[in-house]
Amino acid sequence: MTAFEGQGWLQICELLLAFGLSALIGLERQLRGRSAGLRTQAIVGTASALFMLVSKYGFTDVLSAHVILDPSRVAAQIVSGIGFLGAGLILTRRGTVRGLTTAASVWETAAIGMAAGAGLWLLALSVTALHFVIAYGLSAITRRLPGARSAEFHLEVVYEDGRGLLRGILSAITSNGWAVQRAEPRSPGEGGAASLTLQLAGAADADPLIAALTDIDGVRSVQLIDEDELE
Repeated sequence: MTAFEGQGWLQICELLLAFGLSALIGLERQLRGRSAGLRTQAIVGTASALFMLVSKYGFTDVLSAHVILDPSRVAAQIVSGIGFLGAGLILTRRGTVRGLTTAASVWETAAIGMAAGAGLWLLALSVTALHFVIAYGLSAITRRLPGARSAEFHLEVVYEDGRGLLRGILSAITSNGWAVQRAEPRSPGEGGAASLTLQLAGAADADPLIAALTDIDGVRSVQLIDEDELE
């Protein structure tokens, strides 16, 4: 055994693979404005891969006829530890659960990092590809399923405070066939921009409403919040 056993180019490539794949997932979350973005996902995936490599190679110097170690013990602890991290991402406010999908994505990133660290690069690549299928493909499908008309939509509207825009925003919502079930305003932040999170029910297609709200002078952004982020 050498001092660099388990620390060769193969292990470095496995760490880099875990970093690259987890960063891709983090970039997707970052672009969609989720709480666990690029840095968080990259750290989780890379650290999980390192834990796997430590579990595989970190205790070879103490193995003997009388010392037998289970290399899966660290992997099992990663799953438990990520569960605590994911629990911290889940928020409950006024009966609405938010962040469940974000927490699941962190759990997924940890699994991808573990697979990369274990040398299962094909599985790591496959699950990363499936993540984007889930994030984009399934979201589009669920909006077109039968019965989607009864589903609720959530919008976050960022607008300039002090210009009396709320009346115009509510008018655009009702004129497009939507009803406001819940509204959560936030105080103005930097640049005098306030935000309003709306829970809406009514029409099945939110695109005309988003276009109408975006056309209001003083509205800076309108973001459709995925239903799976709120359940």
